[in-house]
Amino acid sequence: MGLIEQIEAEGMKENVPQFNVGDTVKVGYRIIEGGKERIQNFEGVVIAKKNGGIRESFTVRRLSFGVGVERCFPLHSPKIAYVNVVRAGKVRRAKLYYLRGLTGKAAKIKEKK
Repeated sequence: MGLIEQIEAEGMKENVPQFNVGDTVKVGYRIIEGGKERIQNFEGVVIAKKNGGIRESFTVRRLSFGVGVERCFPLHSPKIAYVNVVRAGKVRRAKLYYLRGLTGKAAKIKEKK
């Protein structure tokens, strides 16, 4: 194992939940305001997962007051407090970028049984 792999292994989290594209997740993100730290929740559908290892990231999309909001999170970041899977989705694509053009009932994803 090389030096780079060793450094990456030290920074990786052990308790990462298993989730896939299409799942609805709730991400707790640590935010520091002034001298206080709080956790802000962001709940939405995972539309993409990228890379692997310590560089792995995922994009979550939700509708906020009729406007689509997407946020990309690095999976192994110390700023992420938790990732909870709310419901598992059944999809046939690796990237769900087509959801950007859909709203309402057309943007629904079937639940995995």
